[in-house]
Amino acid sequence: MRKVAVITAGAQGIGKAIALEFARAGYEISVADTDKEAGAELMQDIRSMGGKAMFLPVNIGKAEEAERWFKLTLSELGRVDVLVNNAGIGRGGSMLELPLEKFDEVINVNLRAAFVCSQLAAREMKKQGGGVILNIASTRALMSEADTEAYSASKGGLLALTHAMAVSLGQYGIRVNAVSPGWIETRDWQKASKRQTPVHSERDRLQHPAGRVGTPLDIAAACLYLAGGQAGFITGQNLVIDGGMSVKMIYEE
Repeated sequence: MRKVAVITAGAQGIGKAIALEFARAGYEISVADTDKEAGAELMQDIRSMGGKAMFLPVNIGKAEEAERWFKLTLSELGRVDVLVNNAGIGRGGSMLELPLEKFDEVINVNLRAAFVCSQLAAREMKKQGGGVILNIASTRALMSEADTEAYSASKGGLLALTHAMAVSLGQYGIRVNAVSPGWIETRDWQKASKRQTPVHSERDRLQHPAGRVGTPLDIAAACLYLAGGQAGFITGQNLVIDGGMSVKMIYEE
């Protein structure tokens, strides 16, 4: 059966890997992103493999733009089977000095927009008899470095939103899960004009029990699994994908 996956911030980095892997698995793809150049490159990549995809330049933090994206997606592709809330921004700065407008901006894009998109998607999924919502959170929801309050709060809220929506939407056959990436290297997953070859030190690798830094494909593979029938009994959960970094005690030498 034909299936459609919609992905926020899907043109570069983790979102791009998710879009490409779902396209390879046979999904039709709709991507919202602020970067038109990256979106055009992604569309070319998907279409070159024989996939069907659409892209819309969208500021997902604005509810009216999210609504327009969903409306056009339904007009073009006809359904929504999987939503991946991948959009996320960070606004660092001293906790004592961070302007409230920057804190609000992060919460708006990382958390509020995920709720808005989930609401729009769930209304269609209910009509269809089910679907899957995946929230890309972060290990920052569970552990922190200094001066990451806005980002950490947004991702912690996303985990709470995940289990709340899983309970609310289960009756409609909609499963909701979160994926929390750790250190994921995305420099080689940017648009061509900004792409870089990453270099990691031995110390970088040894911080991870898995022996390496993560890649966007690690996250994409988990999303594809959670969207599939083999994960049909999994909902309301948070899958941490960090190569074991968050369970290893690291002491400064």
